[in-house]
Amino acid sequence: MSRIGKLPVNLPAGVTVTVSPANVVSVKGPLGELSQKVDSDIKVEVGTHKDTHTGEEIPAVLVSRPTNQPRHRSLHGLYRALINNMVIGVSKGYEIKQELVGVGFKAEVKGQVLEMNLGYSHDTHFLLPAEVTATAVTEKKGYPIVTFKSIDKQLIGQVAAKMRTLRKPEPYKGKGIKFVGEQIRRKAGKSAGAK
Repeated sequence: MSRIGKLPVNLPAGVTVTVSPANVVSVKGPLGELSQKVDSDIKVEVGTHKDTHTGEEIPAVLVSRPTNQPRHRSLHGLYRALINNMVIGVSKGYEIKQELVGVGFKAEVKGQVLEMNLGYSHDTHFLLPAEVTATAVTEKKGYPIVTFKSIDKQLIGQVAAKMRTLRKPEPYKGKGIKFVGEQIRRKAGKSAGAK
């Protein structure tokens, strides 16, 4: 991960980064604010670096490690990736789409609660964290698609993974909750004429 750690994190317009004495990195942008505690061995600086194409000085976050120990090398790459994710989150945001594949499957958003009919004898209610917003769209002759949006990459991924566990896609008909564009490995059912 050290090759990733060496790369500077470019700051787009409108994004500011502050590092507290306790090594807490706060990233503020047009979509919100995120913070991350960084290991005390890893040094985070807000400075500038030269663009290889234009030669201009660009504001950036630089992450450095004290030694080449395996622990420091892995933390170096990890924290650089986390800071990069926060910068993208507060400037552009993250979006995950999931499709509810099945006859009669429905999805409706009521505030922070996602109400779904997933083919069980009861409706399923899924409570969303305050940082995640959801929309549900059902097109004609199509399956309901639920879109999650958030500035926190880890949280939105966790919510999407948790929702998928409510009805995992099965391999015969492909019924269940899947990510849009996800390929489900299918199995052949029993053949009717086999003896």
